[in-house]
Amino acid sequence: MTGEAQAPPYLIRLVMGISSLFVLAVGLSMDAFAVAICKGLAIGHPSPKASIAAGLWFGVFQALMPLIGYFIGIQFTSLVSAFDHWIAFVLLLVIGASMIKEAFGKDEEETASIGIRTMFPLAVATSIDALASGIALAAVDGNIFIAVSFIGLITFALSAFGVRLGAIAGAKYSSKAELCGGIILIAIGLKILIEHMTEGI
Repeated sequence: MTGEAQAPPYLIRLVMGISSLFVLAVGLSMDAFAVAICKGLAIGHPSPKASIAAGLWFGVFQALMPLIGYFIGIQFTSLVSAFDHWIAFVLLLVIGASMIKEAFGKDEEETASIGIRTMFPLAVATSIDALASGIALAAVDGNIFIAVSFIGLITFALSAFGVRLGAIAGAKYSSKAELCGGIILIAIGLKILIEHMTEGI
């Protein structure tokens, strides 16, 4: 008998569960975080309201996709995962190309907007890849709604911060901010595509 106090098994499982969920949430939110930085570059001087709105777009969709994956089941998720990376790539390619085009023009209103026309495709592009993670969450003991809410909150916080971070960088390098943002979006799309095409190799 060593006399050392040991944590109850349920407490160890709880801590491990939260830690795993946090790692998953941060991993899923990285694309949204990077795109939020680009959004901050495009906006230039976002208000707190704009940062929160962008965070909500990315956070809600990042929570919604795994939830959909959880309920539609393995069969349909496997079908969607066969082309979800192409959807993300095309959306980010189109938006990125638009930012690059506007970098050489005078009209920056479209990509700088936080309206549904620009935010919806960005939110879908950064979250559709998380659809299959709902299947993994189905195997985790606990409440699926708590899990996806946690993922959504982490994504919201990182995305709102990303917009502010992008705005700071954009203010410092305003002449090339839009161009860099467009290139980054296309690079993220390529990353998603390459990761899926080389999966299992």
